[in-house]
Amino acid sequence: MSKVVLAYSGGLDTSCAVAWIKENYGLDVVCFSAFIGEVKNALELRKRAIACGAKKVHIVDLKSEFARDFILPALHAHAKYEDGYLLATSLGRPLIAKHLVAVAQREKAEYVAHGCTAKGNDQVRIEVGVRTLDPNLKIIAPLKEWSFKSREEEIEYAKSRGLPIKVTKKSPYSIDKNIWGVAIEAGHLEDPWAEPSAESYMMTVPPERAPKRPAYVQIDFSKGVPVRLNGRALPLVSLIEKLNAVGGRYGVGRLDMIENRLVGIKSREIYEAPAAAILMYAHESLEALVLDREYLHYKKLLSQKYAELVYYGLWFTPLKEALDAFMQKHQWRVTGNVRLKLDRGNIIMAGRKSPHSLYEEKLATYSKGDTFDHTAANGFIKLWGLPYEKK
Repeated sequence: MSKVVLAYSGGLDTSCAVAWIKENYGLDVVCFSAFIGEVKNALELRKRAIACGAKKVHIVDLKSEFARDFILPALHAHAKYEDGYLLATSLGRPLIAKHLVAVAQREKAEYVAHGCTAKGNDQVRIEVGVRTLDPNLKIIAPLKEWSFKSREEEIEYAKSRGLPIKVTKKSPYSIDKNIWGVAIEAGHLEDPWAEPSAESYMMTVPPERAPKRPAYVQIDFSKGVPVRLNGRALPLVSLIEKLNAVGGRYGVGRLDMIENRLVGIKSREIYEAPAAAILMYAHESLEALVLDREYLHYKKLLSQKYAELVYYGLWFTPLKEALDAFMQKHQWRVTGNVRLKLDRGNIIMAGRKSPHSLYEEKLATYSKGDTFDHTAANGFIKLWGLPYEKK
């Protein structure tokens, strides 16, 4: 019998998809689950997939690869979609697509499948990623094919087939979470005039409930990579998780955004990304100290394009690869220390230094130590404005 590899989360949609694919396509279902956020109960997930009818289950902890090969390049690129969204979900999907293809090739499967809806961006990210990496694979998207119109219909389907789903009171929100952040939508958030309620957030406290005394964090970078937190060397995943914890306690990294989806509609999204916001601010601040003006100004243009490519699901493309090379070129200079103050929802610069600093106090100062040649200013201004003088 032919096989399909299903990206399996263990939730209602993908649990129903196991049985639905077997019934409607007559395929053996192999489930693939990727951990890029909090570690779930792998044994329970495996048991549920098998009970739903899966022939085999692959469960892989991909947090380290996610941090090294997806988060870090986006950090170097200062990638923020529409100047706000730090791309947590967008970065996770090409990684899932990559391993979905790898498992399918290992299993000699003809098909892959996913649980994305027809209205969202993730269907594009998964399917374009799969087709880029292996165009011979056929893709099944049950949520775009089956006739279920509601969660209740899915639950009835699951019950009628004895699928081991956990039927609980449904949260009104659609949530996707990994170590780089969480995306929250639906429920009352669909009204752009409505203020997000307290329970809308998962990772951060309201700024007004944060500790009154600020917290200081020092992040040490080596060639663009954050390697120490408050003097302690840490693997990148651990460093991110610790910054999520302290940033969450101080309510930093929240974003309420109206964004333009790839499929052509606007959506209202709530994002929480404490570690991402802290690291992005720290890295940008250190680059400002060690890189020249023309490079930094031009990089801003490319950063916007980079973020669009990631958001649009074009991770495995020649332009993305070329932009990665540009972003990486001068990361060797981004070595140094950044000290930040976290204070009730705010990330405040407290100090930065680097052995590659281009800042010279003797040129910038207005004190008696000034060595700037003031007499050169007149000639500079004359030449700079010459093309615009009226004749």
